[in-house]
Amino acid sequence: MAEPRIAIVHEWLTTYAGSERVLKHLLQIFPNADLWVVADFLPQAQRAFLAGRRVQTTVAQHWPLARRWLRLYLPLLPLAVEQLDLSGYDLIISSHHAVAKGVLTGPDQVHLAYVHSPMRYAWDLQEEYLRQSGLGWGIGGWLTRWLLHQLRQWDRSSSLGVDLFVANSQFIARRIAKAYRRSATVVYPPVDTEHFTLGGDRQDFYLTASRLVPYKRVELIAEAFLGMPDRQLVVIGDGVGRERLCRLVGAAPNIQVLGYQPPEVLKTYLQRARAFVFAAEEDFGIVMVEAQACGTPVIAYGRGGAAEILQTEPKPTGVLFTEQTVDSIQRAVKDFEALSIDPLDCRRNAERFGIVRFQAEIRELVTTLLLEGCHGRMRSPVKN
Repeated sequence: MAEPRIAIVHEWLTTYAGSERVLKHLLQIFPNADLWVVADFLPQAQRAFLAGRRVQTTVAQHWPLARRWLRLYLPLLPLAVEQLDLSGYDLIISSHHAVAKGVLTGPDQVHLAYVHSPMRYAWDLQEEYLRQSGLGWGIGGWLTRWLLHQLRQWDRSSSLGVDLFVANSQFIARRIAKAYRRSATVVYPPVDTEHFTLGGDRQDFYLTASRLVPYKRVELIAEAFLGMPDRQLVVIGDGVGRERLCRLVGAAPNIQVLGYQPPEVLKTYLQRARAFVFAAEEDFGIVMVEAQACGTPVIAYGRGGAAEILQTEPKPTGVLFTEQTVDSIQRAVKDFEALSIDPLDCRRNAERFGIVRFQAEIRELVTTLLLEGCHGRMRSPVKN
């Protein structure tokens, strides 16, 4: 039997972040797969993980001002992704957090959706999204609510075309069950624990690193450390919120905002930090595992992926706080400083999320789908 033709469908490529790290390893597992994305505006400096692979895009690539304002086209992106002609493939793997799972497939095709999250802003985080966007109940607010309502209807109906949902955490599996009324297999994202290794001497600073967008709550962390001037904070990351963060921090001597840093630079900071601080309700949180792989304790908001990553007993690898408030973060920092956390315990905890484990679990799921698939049509297994 011929080897199956595989298409991997990703969302937009604009930066190398968490979902792109998963995409990197999907491309390594399936080196002969074709890659399709909604739009590709990834800077040249961040394209190494693609290894020269051809990237095919939807019509959204050519919409006016899409490079800068692609998210304003969100209501039209379902239409764009439905125009992809994937009829020549046996297996479609979608890497989904917005519209990628909405590709159209036929009865003799198998569709596995690896879900980083259902659309956060259209489902349970709608009100938070509207608040952060300054949209209340005026004309703009009502229009946005109506558009999000339409997106929810499409999001749920398009879930019917997925044969197997794979969630990146138990937290996201529960979101899938709530939004789509479908069960999901959990496969934690791959973390390169061979690359992120124990470092040398620790230095007296705390670190946070993420995209600077509102839901990451980096400003909240900065506010907490503004109230603790005797403790140093380093912020790594870039995004639409960088200018606002810099205004908030001002000339505070205990906070450095470094902007985007290459992976090797981030690694050295993770290896030297006293602890890594994370305040978002994250779907999983790969960077928290990378910190643990470097032997670095994590102080994180105790919902979402952090609650599945960190161990609090019998050998703690970090501290979880219960509220997204300045006071809660400050208390968590002080609680952490009262603990004695062994870097080797952090390292051992991170090894649960390694690359080999991810590759084996994904390959097993795909082989099962292709050999025993939902449609009973026999196909050859994926070759190593």
